Amino acid sequence: MRISDLRLLDVVNVKDGRRLGAIKDLDLDLERGVVKGIIVPGPSRSWGLFGSGKSEDYIVPWDRVKKIGVDVILVDANDLPEFNIDHDDRR
Repeated sequence: MRISDLRLLDVVNVKDGRRLGAIKDLDLDLERGVVKGIIVPGPSRSWGLFGSGKSEDYIVPWDRVKKIGVDVILVDANDLPEFNIDHDDRR
């Protein structure tokens, strides 16, 4: 599978079924040649004109990726602070 193929897949949290978005990028360790994590878009801070509010990207560590399917990537992001459902304003 190529990186360009991964960017077409939706990332879903297996604990609550929330769609986290599509992969924006990969966090790579070039010296060791391993993937450290996947980068997904954070929630928009402001609706802004045409949805142009800035958002902070989130990194899901690679060891939290549970399954890569044909149309979805399943991750366990429930106990990561940035995906804590109690503080999520994307619902």
